[in-house]
Amino acid sequence: MKIPFRIYIHKEGWKLLSSVALGLITINLLLFFLAGGITFSISLVISSVLFLFFTNFFRSPRRFYQQSHPGDIVSPADGKVVVVEPVYENLLLKEKRLQVSIFMSVTDVHANWYPLAGKVIHYSHRNGNYHAAWLPKASSENERSSVIIRAAYNQQTVLVRQIAGALARRIVTYAHTGKRCKLNEHLGFIKFGSRVDLFFPLESVDMFVEQGARVKGNKTVIARFKDKERNETV
Repeated sequence: MKIPFRIYIHKEGWKLLSSVALGLITINLLLFFLAGGITFSISLVISSVLFLFFTNFFRSPRRFYQQSHPGDIVSPADGKVVVVEPVYENLLLKEKRLQVSIFMSVTDVHANWYPLAGKVIHYSHRNGNYHAAWLPKASSENERSSVIIRAAYNQQTVLVRQIAGALARRIVTYAHTGKRCKLNEHLGFIKFGSRVDLFFPLESVDMFVEQGARVKGNKTVIARFKDKERNETV
């Protein structure tokens, strides 16, 4: 019989899920022998809901993006687009860029993918605050990991920034300087409520999403580099 769907758990979740399961089993066994009855039943229901919440948070759907254009830039995360605007990126690039920010709620998939193929030319991690991830100041003040990718398509650079939110307390990033990255490859994982920012070169991309849109990681094309011929004539 064919299984209609499968739940895949991200590797970042196995240790925590094992600890949560062991703790909940221990608590419920103690309540069963010491209290029993209604107390045990209530505890069992709460424990089941709690474990399902953690399991859902660490789900990692298998997605394969078949690139239709070599200049495609795919969403690195599931969530809602909360910013699409030109800004001055003053932390690393020191120039004006087009910023696209994707907010991930606790119910979204929190695995992150590389948005394009190329080479990682910069990686850094900075500790910081834990403001709500949807606030503008979260991009520059919160704990964050920054990855600059030089696109294989046209050698343009894209900055991808993982940002911890009010609940997030750990950002996992697999990138390192010099790494050759590709689509359909995990960039990392952010634990509990967070955001991913992208900074594109101005006038070099066509946007396919706008503020308020819902996107899926490694599935939704959010932008496309303009054709090389068009760039040369600008």
